[in-house]
Amino acid sequence: MDGLLVKLIAGPLLVILADALFPEVNYASLYQSIGVGLVIAIAGHLLELLLLRRGTLWMSTALDLIAAFLIVWLSGILFADARVTPIGAGFAAILVGVAEHLQHIRLIKSGRTEKG
Repeated sequence: MDGLLVKLIAGPLLVILADALFPEVNYASLYQSIGVGLVIAIAGHLLELLLLRRGTLWMSTALDLIAAFLIVWLSGILFADARVTPIGAGFAAILVGVAEHLQHIRLIKSGRTEKG
């Protein structure tokens, strides 16, 4: 459960950081960045519950990166005042992917990925 809490904090912070760092990611307001980050956090947690276990580190990280890319890129279409290019979505997804990879390593080493 602490993995979800970390994601709920890190997800929005990473999207806000991407919005601040990359001109290709431009949300009109802070609530849009926070909302997108929360969606990424929930999607990442669900993917983690379904897939993450010893031996699936890179597959789980790759799927998190793809999901983050799609969520950020599609959010540029969903929010009328947001402007997100595919390159910007890729940059944001890389930030999320690095954070997810580090968290996956921590969860696997601690044994918190074992189900049942």
